[in-house]
Amino acid sequence: MIKVAITGPESSGKTTLSVALADHFKIDFIPEFAREFLEHSSGKYDQTDLDIIAKGQLDSIHSKKNELTISDTDFIVLEIWSQYKYGTVSTYINELVQKNVFDLHILCTPDIPWEEDPLRENSNSRNELFDLYLESLIKHNKNFIIVSGDQNERVIKSLKSIHIL
Repeated sequence: MIKVAITGPESSGKTTLSVALADHFKIDFIPEFAREFLEHSSGKYDQTDLDIIAKGQLDSIHSKKNELTISDTDFIVLEIWSQYKYGTVSTYINELVQKNVFDLHILCTPDIPWEEDPLRENSNSRNELFDLYLESLIKHNKNFIIVSGDQNERVIKSLKSIHIL
């Protein structure tokens, strides 16, 4: 079973790419559990909620038994966000980041226009956050590619990488 995570800063095209890849392979993608959590909490959360979000995402990933799984996030998102916003990362999230849950991470470059969303918080720090994602992927020795450009370019590069897994 192949597991692919789409990662990157807010409004970098993760969901759009997840949908396109899922459509191509005719499978359902795993949505970002954080979004569901935040919609139910009216966008309010604290650092301890990040572990709940991580557990919800992990449960969603484990619930899929497809030959290919596309996840609209990974645990590096929670690692970076926790460190960026709170200055620390929980042991649980650190453990999830260190595991090899995914066979491939696709890091989305924030080279597309920001899309306003009431659940998003950082329109001005996407490039800074992108650098943190890249640093984490390298630090944790993850198999990853970087996609940029328009949607078609992103999908083509992603498909090539998925097909060689």
